[in-house]
Amino acid sequence: MFGRIYAIFTARNREFLRDRGTLAWNIVLPVVLMLGLAFAFSGDGRDQYTVGVLQAEQEIDTAQHPFLETRFVEFVAIADEELAMRKVERHQFDLLVDFEGAGRYWINPDSPKGYFAERLLLQADGTIFSQITRAQITGDPIRYVDWVLPGILGMNMMFSCLFGVGYVVVRYRKNGFLKRLRATPLRPVEFIIAQIGSRMVLIMVITIFVYTGTHLLLDTRMDGNYLTLLLIAAIGAVSMVSLGLLVAARVTSEELAGGLLNIINWPMMLLSGVWFSLEGAGDLIQQAAKIFPLTHILDSARAVMLDGATIIDVLPSLLVLTAMSVVFLGLGARFFRWHQV
Repeated sequence: MFGRIYAIFTARNREFLRDRGTLAWNIVLPVVLMLGLAFAFSGDGRDQYTVGVLQAEQEIDTAQHPFLETRFVEFVAIADEELAMRKVERHQFDLLVDFEGAGRYWINPDSPKGYFAERLLLQADGTIFSQITRAQITGDPIRYVDWVLPGILGMNMMFSCLFGVGYVVVRYRKNGFLKRLRATPLRPVEFIIAQIGSRMVLIMVITIFVYTGTHLLLDTRMDGNYLTLLLIAAIGAVSMVSLGLLVAARVTSEELAGGLLNIINWPMMLLSGVWFSLEGAGDLIQQAAKIFPLTHILDSARAVMLDGATIIDVLPSLLVLTAMSVVFLGLGARFFRWHQV
């Protein structure tokens, strides 16, 4: 069994490494994107004020205070006071307000946008806000490149895993390669394990290389443990590869495979937080985003890199990714078809 798996594993690795164009694309694209974003967003990457509103309800009642009706300010409801203060500390919130009782607000004195947001708050209504309590929170800002790096790496992993496995398996089936393999003692589960192992090794090497290069070039933030981050990447890659194999389990047309993979890729890329946060989005959208593996990968990676989260903190997301992998892998092996008809 292990000899058969190893034979398929090494054959797939050699096939990928001999395709110099695909190999270069997987390495160069994320690096170029990171350098371009670092140049374009040398600040924090936002062009409007973001103010946190400390409250339990998701919906913000703008009639409560005149400040909440201010244009060009994004108000984000947040219930976790500790998390909200951390966002002020790291310049993710320009201001944090709590209008319950006498009223209070928190500001980072080193934040330029926080200074102007405070002026807007105090000028909104002198009678109401003259007695509001002010508190300061200090801390270094999180640049946009620090925040977006996990998204770039996750997006590269997503495309590489889904197309590098799903599309390739369909091509194998279409050109008869899988039909020839069926004549050997190789079983579907062994072929799937070999494909997962091959793609895992390749994507982990590429991801580590790209992360190291961008980290050294741009001095990106890393507050957590590298081994925890590596574990997140490994489990996330397994879930992505398993999803790609599930899509390719019975599909015989490369065009159909490409369409199905794009149907999965684009919503995942838009809703999983690759380019922007969904904090200001509705609760329904935030809950819908959790059906995608990439959402759990990026949330966990950012928690480790930006907040110094431990493996215990990200364990729920890792368990969800593991469960997804088991389901995708089981269904892929169950419905796998060697030939076209």
